[in-house]
Amino acid sequence: MNEKVTNHLLPSSPVPVPYGAHVVDRGVQFTVFSRHATRVWLMLFDAPDAAQPVQEYELTPERNRIGDIWHLHVDDAYPGQYYLYRMEGATPRGVANFFDPEQWLLDPYALAIAGAPKWGGKQGLRPGHPPKSGPCFPKGVIVHDDFDWSEDRTLRLPLHDTVIYETHLRGFTVHPSAESKYPGTYRGFIEKIPYLKDLGITAVELLPIQEFNEMEFFLENLNRKNLRNYWGYSTMAFFAPNGRYANGECGRQAQEFKEMVVALHQAGIELILDVVFNHTAEGGDGGPTYSFRGIDNSTFYMMEENRPHYKNFSGCGNTVNSNHPVVRSFIMDCLRYWVLHMHVDGFRFDLASVLTRGRDGVVLPNPPIVEQIAEDPALRDIKIIAEAWDAAGTYQVGTFPNERWSEWNGLFRDEVRRFWSGEKGMLGKLATRIAGSSDLYDKAGQTPLKSINFVTCHDGFTLCDLVTYKQKRNEDNGENNKDGENHNFSENYGEEGPTNDPEIRAVRRRQQKNLIATIFLSQGVPMILGGDEFSRTQRGNNNAYCQDNELSWLDWSLFKDNPDLHAFVKKMIAFRKAHPCLRRTKFFAGKKADETNADILWFGMDGKEPDWEEDQALACLINGRHEFTGAQEDDDSLFIMFNAGKEAVKFVLPKPPDKSWTLALTTEEQHPAWFKRKGLIVLDAYSTTVLASAPFRRYWP
Repeated sequence: MNEKVTNHLLPSSPVPVPYGAHVVDRGVQFTVFSRHATRVWLMLFDAPDAAQPVQEYELTPERNRIGDIWHLHVDDAYPGQYYLYRMEGATPRGVANFFDPEQWLLDPYALAIAGAPKWGGKQGLRPGHPPKSGPCFPKGVIVHDDFDWSEDRTLRLPLHDTVIYETHLRGFTVHPSAESKYPGTYRGFIEKIPYLKDLGITAVELLPIQEFNEMEFFLENLNRKNLRNYWGYSTMAFFAPNGRYANGECGRQAQEFKEMVVALHQAGIELILDVVFNHTAEGGDGGPTYSFRGIDNSTFYMMEENRPHYKNFSGCGNTVNSNHPVVRSFIMDCLRYWVLHMHVDGFRFDLASVLTRGRDGVVLPNPPIVEQIAEDPALRDIKIIAEAWDAAGTYQVGTFPNERWSEWNGLFRDEVRRFWSGEKGMLGKLATRIAGSSDLYDKAGQTPLKSINFVTCHDGFTLCDLVTYKQKRNEDNGENNKDGENHNFSENYGEEGPTNDPEIRAVRRRQQKNLIATIFLSQGVPMILGGDEFSRTQRGNNNAYCQDNELSWLDWSLFKDNPDLHAFVKKMIAFRKAHPCLRRTKFFAGKKADETNADILWFGMDGKEPDWEEDQALACLINGRHEFTGAQEDDDSLFIMFNAGKEAVKFVLPKPPDKSWTLALTTEEQHPAWFKRKGLIVLDAYSTTVLASAPFRRYWP
């Protein structure tokens, strides 16, 4: 250590405050967990790129330890100062030991991080690794929370009224076409909130915004040297908003994040965070050390029995030991912090099936952390969404073990894609997905709102690419096109990639609208991918996790080039909001076409029950009366028709429950041919049409 550093022995404080660095009446209270450390040092720095601490304090078991809690109070520490730990220790026999007194360590409870490698920065980096110490090692920031929340308002919108818009915070405004004053930042995102409000969405779901190292994929002089960790699914500090998304000085990222939350809430939009509690940025064997590995590796990670190797159910090298009591407490503290101190409205849990695994890696029938998240008093009225699978083969869509959790419905995505791509035998599956996936969720205490319905998300093709490419185009990722999903259920309609053929372009546009319409006409909670509403493309790349460039960024010039698609998405959102029968909180009773006075009836083209195996066209009649929908007033009844075939088809129209049928919407370029006296309507190839049983209303904004 530098000779100017003063080593201190401090007396313990009377009672340690919660974990982290907390500003108190006089100075700062520091508290950190480690069960197997024998010596702990706290380092204070005067700059984010300081090579040495200006002060260092040694904590001793006799003076500064209660159980597994190490703590001290520093009188002259202050908000805005930077800090780290060092630790020495030993773990039990047969358990991997990563204690190294020369290794600098982030506080897992740090509320802000400074000095992390920035976009394009290469100084001091080995491929994918930070140094053990020195100016390039990221540092925690002491944060004093004095934010004024008086302008904020709690929304807590019900799930049945929710429309989710998934996007990447940086990618949303960093493209020059966004014309943002603060591109790629929290403040830049605020500038676009009026656009989101006008579109009609009610919740933004952001890809990970907790601090991560975007330089972890940097490999100098190799074909991946220009790639970055763009998505951010490799968390380095779970309590800290990403500092590179802020415009202010170091430590201001928490303030700017809160300003964004207030602005979203004032616009009536909730914020859902994508969180990654299945693995961390420290990776597997040979990975970098930031904090957990050097603080208490055997507590925080699942390890192979009697071997110093990590179990890897995440596909990212390590697996968080999420059902260990200490780690459960850490996760719960983190979630409560983001709700109580940062005012977020919900979480989507990446690879949530990892949370169902016990400390030995075996899937548990009633995993403690899953139940605790659902039952925690502070989290009872927020939205919790599971990506109900993991990288080791566990697939729990429909079986994720808690009734309060909603799920990304991967079967909805795949089967809706398969239907519209022309695959036969899909009518029954389509009907089940439209009706809220009762095969998955019609269980005691559950509703259609368990299902988050989507056809595209950050992981996979965009909506434009789904109807433009049959094969992925991931060569830019430097993995010889071996990465990314191979089974996309996509179509190109005659030519791979962009085309000037007007017929192919027309079919592609119609199919984009069909896929969007299916989401918003289905029971459950709709979710769309940001930019799909104006035909964003990734040029066939279905795994753009490392592409921090124009391939991934939202190109807002497409908004001007695709006004019809944007208008259609906006109309579909408004149409759904206007119809309680599309936002049911109970499953349909499930009737056949020859039964009367039913909540839903299914029809083939001839007005009778469809040929579920051979037909490629399907219709349903949803009864809008309040006794079926649960609403206070009667809604329109809707007759919804889908044709995924290559040829036009005729539908025999049923008698409406009341009044007469009126054309409500269609994905066709022109209104479909309608022979009212004969009770027939003709649907063009690849089209969706909806009739409403009331005089025409202006559902459209």
